[in-house]
Amino acid sequence: MTEKQQSIVNSALKLFADKGFDAVPTSAIAKDAGVSEGLIFRHFQNKVGLLNAIMQMGKEKIADNVSEILALNTPEARVTAIMEIPFYIAEEDYPFWKLVYSLKWQNDYYDDEMSKPMKDILISALVEMKYIDAESEADLILSYLDGFATTILLKGEVVDKNKLLQTLRKKYK
Repeated sequence: MTEKQQSIVNSALKLFADKGFDAVPTSAIAKDAGVSEGLIFRHFQNKVGLLNAIMQMGKEKIADNVSEILALNTPEARVTAIMEIPFYIAEEDYPFWKLVYSLKWQNDYYDDEMSKPMKDILISALVEMKYIDAESEADLILSYLDGFATTILLKGEVVDKNKLLQTLRKKYK
């Protein structure tokens, strides 16, 4: 990706996360990035193409995390690693995750397949751990994590993160 393309992506991500995808015109992205609006269309075809580029970059980062989690030796370690994800979101990644969470309410743009690799890992690990209804347990864990991530992204913190993590870890030992 060229420096100008990266500038466009960075500006779009920041603006989409702050104002919402539908509320941001390409002209605002171009102005923020210091490029012509035509350059956005040249590189990304349209605003949806730009969103897709941002989401693809996020998916690649998620794939890296999935690889690290799969490399863990025990099912308990894999479950714990997934449970810890929202508590260790790097602040520099907040705009991406704010965008993802805002897109959940915009069915035309939200990709619900993003959480599938984590769910698959959880189900597999929970089956190894002899949970009877591993799929429901995986859904429960992901729902907890969704709530934690939402709180962290909105407020910047969770009241007692260590206590919450400890409680979750106890449930899935």
